[in-house]
Amino acid sequence: MADNRPAGETETSVAPDGSAATVIPFPINVTTSAPAPASRPLSLGVIFLTLYIDLIGFSISFPLIPKMLTFYLAKEGNDGVLGWLVRHVEALAPPSGRDPLLVAALVGGVLSAAYSLLQFLFAPFWGERSDRIGRRPVLLLTVAGTALSYLLWAFSGSFWLFLLARLFGGAMSGNLSVATAAVADVTSRENRARGMGLIGVAFGLGFITGPAIGGLIGAVEPGARWAHYGINPFSAVAFVATGFSLLNLVWIGARFRETFVPGREGPAPAERTRHPVRALFAIRDPAIRRANLVYFLMALVFSGYETTIAFLATKRLDYTVHQVTGILVFGGVVSILTQGVLVRRFVPRLGEKRSAVLGLGLIAAGFAVLAVAASSAPAYAAVALVSIGSGFSNVAFSSLISLYSPADAQGKVLGIFRSLGSLARAAGPLAAGVIFWWCGSLFTYILGSILLLVPLAAALRMPQPEK
Repeated sequence: MADNRPAGETETSVAPDGSAATVIPFPINVTTSAPAPASRPLSLGVIFLTLYIDLIGFSISFPLIPKMLTFYLAKEGNDGVLGWLVRHVEALAPPSGRDPLLVAALVGGVLSAAYSLLQFLFAPFWGERSDRIGRRPVLLLTVAGTALSYLLWAFSGSFWLFLLARLFGGAMSGNLSVATAAVADVTSRENRARGMGLIGVAFGLGFITGPAIGGLIGAVEPGARWAHYGINPFSAVAFVATGFSLLNLVWIGARFRETFVPGREGPAPAERTRHPVRALFAIRDPAIRRANLVYFLMALVFSGYETTIAFLATKRLDYTVHQVTGILVFGGVVSILTQGVLVRRFVPRLGEKRSAVLGLGLIAAGFAVLAVAASSAPAYAAVALVSIGSGFSNVAFSSLISLYSPADAQGKVLGIFRSLGSLARAAGPLAAGVIFWWCGSLFTYILGSILLLVPLAAALRMPQPEK
């Protein structure tokens, strides 16, 4: 729908496609939806800290998953929900026999898949909702819901209650798509990739800080006298995660100014997104559809790498737990530096399309090296290639989707984009885990490298967005 604000408002300009857009053409500065000239615009730093705090709370439980499975199995035996799940996962084991490490990994993968499926269903809903009522109220609602899910986890004396907490948390996890839309609101088209790069940095730092905090606090176990109230050995970590979410809620309430331009009307209620995949193919712009599908294929393969790289290091390189942690942290640091430094410098020169193609090529090359790596030096080099490639690709695709999208549908389209990523993270790890344990690391990574050639070829046909 056209923007009918008075012509004297200086923040309105005409986008290359002829639609009304809100842009201030100077680097990484922001636009504001407030009509009063004295109102200070929202900074990218506020969005960055919003995501960073949220991701600390989300990833704080990662080191505890194996211990949680052991705790609930010992408490409930094989008759409960977890026992039923373990029995079905064991059926996926290769003919060589049951491997406890495989079972633990696949059960953890099923839990992650359940969370990601709820993200898949709800990310477009929250993104579209933010197009209708604004980014700030949706962020406040989803962060409050996330805090409630962590609090429910703290009192999860049974596995089914823990699973319910995870599912509810997945449904509330609309923060990323809404925050991504806010970045699109406050950056010019020329600087969109730099803004999206900050989201990647927040992700990287959050996924390093959260597990570190979780590992430290995980040693603190509440006394057994509180078990009657559902308090469990992991409640201390859950309470800390709740605290981070409440801190984030206060931060958003105090510092997050609305970035959504008032006066825009969202789609009619009958057009609201109910099924993300159907919504993707309902989009008329072929560029948006192609970019989303290319990203989905990339995320599907890449999520398998995230699941199996620790197993490759353990089984082929004989790494200890500390050595596995070291190579994972190395990859995280390289990804952070890529999105915080390299992306800001090179994407504006290369353009988003070429950056996406470059990233896909580097990931495919890294997979090929990992397939044959027999020592630490090539393994670290391969992880560096994959981390640099994923840094470029993730930022490039986020920027492409945003630049292809109309200004009044950023939340909806970016919600579909993030939703497809969640679907890939639900299916990819489980498929890669089964292939890895049945066929070995060489076959798994050669297959991954070949499969990445499909989205790479499709990315070459994406149009370069106008700026």
